[in-house]
Amino acid sequence: MATHYGQGYGIDTKPGHPGSPGEQRHRLPAALRAPVEGRTWRELGYVLLSLPISVLLFTYAITMVSLGAGLLVTFLGVPVLAAALAGCRGFGALERARARGLLGLEVADPEPLRTKRQGFMAWIGAVLKSGASWRSLLYAVLLLPWAVFSFTVVVTFWSIGWSLLTYPLWFWLFPMYGGQGGMQLYGDEQHRIYLDNPFEITVTALVGLLFTIATPWIVRALTTVDRVMVHGLLGPSRLATRVVELESDRGVVVDTAAADLRRIERDLHDGAQARLVNLAMGLGLAKEKLREDPQVAAQMVDEAHGEVKTALQELRDLARGIHPAVLTDRGLDAALSSVASRCTVPVQVEVDLTERPAPAIEGIAYFTVSELLQNISKHARATWAAVEVWRTENRLMLQVVDNGVGGADPSLGSGLAGLAERLDAVDGILVVDSPAGGPTRVTAELPWRAERTR
Repeated sequence: MATHYGQGYGIDTKPGHPGSPGEQRHRLPAALRAPVEGRTWRELGYVLLSLPISVLLFTYAITMVSLGAGLLVTFLGVPVLAAALAGCRGFGALERARARGLLGLEVADPEPLRTKRQGFMAWIGAVLKSGASWRSLLYAVLLLPWAVFSFTVVVTFWSIGWSLLTYPLWFWLFPMYGGQGGMQLYGDEQHRIYLDNPFEITVTALVGLLFTIATPWIVRALTTVDRVMVHGLLGPSRLATRVVELESDRGVVVDTAAADLRRIERDLHDGAQARLVNLAMGLGLAKEKLREDPQVAAQMVDEAHGEVKTALQELRDLARGIHPAVLTDRGLDAALSSVASRCTVPVQVEVDLTERPAPAIEGIAYFTVSELLQNISKHARATWAAVEVWRTENRLMLQVVDNGVGGADPSLGSGLAGLAERLDAVDGILVVDSPAGGPTRVTAELPWRAERTR
């Protein structure tokens, strides 16, 4: 078992600690920084670019789809429609790149086209049957009305805010070039109101400041809709994402099974097998000495008896590591109590289950708690620990707590990361809360599947 705790001990990771990595102090509050932040200008650029790009996308999509639909009475309509969808997929790739560069939005590529055979007709069929192609077309159509709305709102608020905020700097243009004392606020046949005295100029600037401060948050709200559109229409579908996750989980399961088989083979070869070979040689020598020197033969048989006991204990430990009999016969409560009794610190075990889960889930839960207790014995320097197991709706919950020195961090590539991968292979979750100085609380979630026939 790899070291889980040792790398994290003695490191101050308290949030907000002066000098901690990534900590950046600002003198101005976020509301005042927003108008001049780089993020705001990038989002503004995204909104401004969306209008011309949306016009191009909309024109292309509507023209090509209309042309393809009109030609469907002939064979030419099908490839034209496929070309329209393929073009929309290409524009979708550019839009994902634009969102990644200006909005900081990471969106995976949609599922690729899957063709069972080579050829132009197979490609046309794959394009027309791909959900990602039609979602890209929908994005090209929906982007234009939304881009017009967001462009109008952003440009209006932005221009009003900055023009009013900077009014004290440029209001002198009116008397110089317009013959008036300032910007006209109201006017009819009898009355005209100009912003030309210091008080009115100051109020105008303050109103502009409010608009300027509010505009970045309006821009962020509008670009949130853009993020949703890009992620939902130009990214992979939920089904494709789930397939990728299952393929990854399958790889983890296969690798884990192969690693377990190698470990069992190594333990058998280096442990019990080597002892049994020595036992066979010792009994052979004892057999030869039996007539010549019975006392020496008896001593050799006694040594062989000790080797048999040791080999049997190693075989029991190996069998317990594969799947303990107590888990099969008596369930998690008895099995975890047996594991806790071998821990170097006192462990309180509490299992609150009215029925047994499926054998596969039960086995994963057992080995999860077993590995966590081994970590406590080896690295935590704790004086007590506790194990709790319970069911919440359709989830099996495990929690292991100790009062050790803490500092466990799965991101350091320790054994906790491997344990998290094993749980993820069955849609499980591992959460580690281990501040420096302790205590450490590790919570695991597993999907609940009831026991069937064992």
